[in-house]
Amino acid sequence: MGPHSRTYRSREILEGPHRAPHRALLRAVGLSDKDFDKPIVGVAASWCELVPGHVHMVRIIEAVKEGVREAGGVPLVFNVIAVCDGIAMGHSGMKYSLVSREIIADSIEIMAQAHKLDGLVLVGNCDKVVPGMLMAAARLDIPCIYINGGPMLPGSYRGKRVDIKDVFEAVGSYVKSKITLEELISLERSACPGPGSCAGLYTANTMNILAEAMGMMLPYASTIPAVDSRRISAARETGRAIVRLVREGVTARRIITREALLNAIAVDLAMGGSTNTVLHLLAIAHEADVVLTLDDFDSLQERVPYIASISPGGPYYVVDLDEAGGVPALMRELSKRGLVNENALTVTGKTVGEIIREAPEPRRRDVIRPVDDPVMSKGALVILRGSLAPEGAVVKMAGVKIRKFRGEARVFNSEEEAVDAVMKGHIESGMVVVIRYEGPRGGPGMREMLQITAAIVGQGLGESVALVTDGRFSGATRGLMVGHVCPEAIDCGPIALVQNGDVIVVDVDSKRIDLDVDPRELEERRARWRPPERRLTGVLRKYAERALPSSRGAVMI
Repeated sequence: MGPHSRTYRSREILEGPHRAPHRALLRAVGLSDKDFDKPIVGVAASWCELVPGHVHMVRIIEAVKEGVREAGGVPLVFNVIAVCDGIAMGHSGMKYSLVSREIIADSIEIMAQAHKLDGLVLVGNCDKVVPGMLMAAARLDIPCIYINGGPMLPGSYRGKRVDIKDVFEAVGSYVKSKITLEELISLERSACPGPGSCAGLYTANTMNILAEAMGMMLPYASTIPAVDSRRISAARETGRAIVRLVREGVTARRIITREALLNAIAVDLAMGGSTNTVLHLLAIAHEADVVLTLDDFDSLQERVPYIASISPGGPYYVVDLDEAGGVPALMRELSKRGLVNENALTVTGKTVGEIIREAPEPRRRDVIRPVDDPVMSKGALVILRGSLAPEGAVVKMAGVKIRKFRGEARVFNSEEEAVDAVMKGHIESGMVVVIRYEGPRGGPGMREMLQITAAIVGQGLGESVALVTDGRFSGATRGLMVGHVCPEAIDCGPIALVQNGDVIVVDVDSKRIDLDVDPRELEERRARWRPPERRLTGVLRKYAERALPSSRGAVMI
């Protein structure tokens, strides 16, 4: 055995006469005597033929393996599941998306522990895959590094850049006879021109960028388009890097620290990323035994300016952020106000400060604005509290003009009921659409609701209707849409007590969301409240029984 072999976890299954059966089984997959002295690296990959963000990953996986071999390691690939949230959107399948995050983390833990892998390269791209992989890394606390499949390029329709958001919103326009069926189909055929995670700053790309911001990915890698050859080079270098991390004993919790997670929040606020990142960063912190709460998002929101206006909050796409200098350029800009924890370690072995000092100034000032000339002076994700959400709610203000809204509630007990009302034209200007029993335990699964939010915007109501839910929104959602209301309805949170005609007030500047109903009336309603009957089976039953509230990351314990 070589000089480093005693430090490897895999020695437990490879060393000594009593491990002859284990070595025999590994010989069956192609390993030889020389391999038994090298670090064994698992490549956890979410490649599949169902998800456009993952369908092209075979070449990326091969490049990772090449890098591992070049650095003296043995790469062994295994797969994890992946859900396309866009395809799962708007029907019962979305109940399974957030649950998949937990299953992904669990499955990676199982594979790494059962086979005593020395380290992991995590190859993901889309919505719940990224946080699931990072949760597994934090939980295992072995050497890990992440590489994504890359963002999709925007499509082109009638001389305008478009993406999947435009298709969802166009459905609402079609229902209102603003466009023809032929125009809808033509847009459908143009919006997604190739592989990759959807082109805007939706949950997938936001989480990929935050993985880089927290130091778990090579610099500049998160924003390289899926079809760009630089992604293959980054994948190969990622393979080389994991072997170094294994040999130096740099485990995931050395990198996923409170400081790293605060860096991720700062970048998120500066870009106006998906509201889902609040859930996911809380969940990653939970696995890393790091204290992180909604108060951290709240306090940073006051200090971090919104400087990168990317779709759906603005006119740019992730490819534009890449051209502007990527995550290091953005963090360099934030560092000018002391908004970055520069001592945080990264998978390169360098600190964040060393990386951003080597980074160029942003190459496109239209994409990454100066901190002294921001799009908005405060971060684009706002934590609301009040009588309707005493434990918190989240709203994304990127591209939203309305700061205060007062309206009468129109209450629905499921997403389907609300979508039906919108499509039938029953939602009018001035209403607050309330969708409840869609929280982590109540849904169960805390569905994203891009279908209804896009329909509202597509019908021209985006500036005159608010939506409040204990469920979630896609990163592609825009408008005054308040999600993650906590406590959720199934726990008899105040949202369960709202009735049609009740007045709801959303005041973003005051960070308040309130139900304007006499407290004595609410107590009478609470005494009469009964949970809805439901019959749950399979993973949904397990998740409903064990999920934490959204204010704690909706982690299944």
